[in-house]
Amino acid sequence: MLKTASLRTVNVTRYITPLREGGSLPALAEADDDFKYVLKFKGNGHGPKALIAELIGGEIARTLGLQIPELVFANLDEAFGRTEADEEIQDLLQGSKGLNLALHFLSGAITFDPVVTTLDAKKASQIVWLDAFITNVDRTFRNTNMLIWHKELWLIDHGASLYFHHSWVNWETHAKSAFTLIKDHVVLPQATVLNEVDTEFKKLLTEEKIREIVSLIPDEWLQWEGMDESPDELREVYVKFLLIRLDHSAIFIKEAQNARAALI
Repeated sequence: MLKTASLRTVNVTRYITPLREGGSLPALAEADDDFKYVLKFKGNGHGPKALIAELIGGEIARTLGLQIPELVFANLDEAFGRTEADEEIQDLLQGSKGLNLALHFLSGAITFDPVVTTLDAKKASQIVWLDAFITNVDRTFRNTNMLIWHKELWLIDHGASLYFHHSWVNWETHAKSAFTLIKDHVVLPQATVLNEVDTEFKKLLTEEKIREIVSLIPDEWLQWEGMDESPDELREVYVKFLLIRLDHSAIFIKEAQNARAALI
């Protein structure tokens, strides 16, 4: 598959501290470019599929003009982590040799608080549309996964998106789902212009752009136990899932609008 997009690759040089609020035990780490990153490990409980969701969800958000920290491939050397005293972390590091995914660390950022900050209708609708499209279950009042950094809103943590890939059956049906969990979205009450956003976003998410994003998935993240499909065949399913979902956006928009109406 032709790649017309790219992510930088860095080498992890220092494991600083685990970020235990994340279910997959991400970590704050430093790389050989002297920047700090939030490092997501392919050896986490959901394996590389969580990284695939993070990559696709994040790069779609960026394509749509929403701000996310830079994503980079983060290489872990085979010897990395051997001196780690915590056995759980050592196992995680040893199981994550090779390419992982990392987000640039936004030092000094604060968690978005919907009680303190109210988004305008356009921004709220953009975020709700994104999360309904990629079936992101993790942007709720309990865990907003949004940060305020330099007085601007940044989106983080899309690893719980595209959850169809954990079963990998009936994915065509999942592509046309209404995504009922949108009712729990933290900024749904402000999302009043979803139809307008839908028109704008569908112009940005061309088939070429979707293929470009999916092509970024490394082969080593697509070696799934019990699967006969090649990496290119698996990538093609992601492409088709997203294209079908885009063609049927009216389904998840209507669900979001009905859920919002039930709240107010």
